[in-house]
Amino acid sequence: MPDISFRLMTYLFHIIDFIYPYIDRRVKKFGVKEGMTVVDYGCGPGRYATSLAKLVGEKGKVFAIDIHELAIKAVKEKINRYGFKNIEPILISGYNSTLPDDTAEVVCAIDMFFIIQKPSEFLSELKRIIKNDGTLIIDGGHEPRSVTKEKILDSGFWDIYKETKDHLRCKPRLN
Repeated sequence: MPDISFRLMTYLFHIIDFIYPYIDRRVKKFGVKEGMTVVDYGCGPGRYATSLAKLVGEKGKVFAIDIHELAIKAVKEKINRYGFKNIEPILISGYNSTLPDDTAEVVCAIDMFFIIQKPSEFLSELKRIIKNDGTLIIDGGHEPRSVTKEKILDSGFWDIYKETKDHLRCKPRLN
């Protein structure tokens, strides 16, 4: 995404969050609890990462991962502005998160899956970094739900166990 597009997206998010502040309410439905390790994959300007950080508390950890330098810069600014000590921003290239295997109890991929060029490769990486009993919270963003579900199931890495209006909850397939 070009820098100007990212800046415009961030500006629009500020307006949306001012008019309709729903992120905290939405994140509470993800099943995140105090002390958990959570990955916000495709974190953008950190809207979800900061809400997740509040839920996991001081004993938890949120990895805010993105391929865009401005996303990581925005997350770092929020860390400094609000004093978060439990968020670690990570700039990546491609789908490799650089996290160790079995890192997270929850991985969130919110409003970004529709731009993933190689869904199976991406979903494989998410399976690698999640614990065997972990949960993937994912939505398709700007693609039909049926397309998102098909990509997830076709990957062979995940089973969808719950579907809500906002997202899908998936468990890793144990092979």
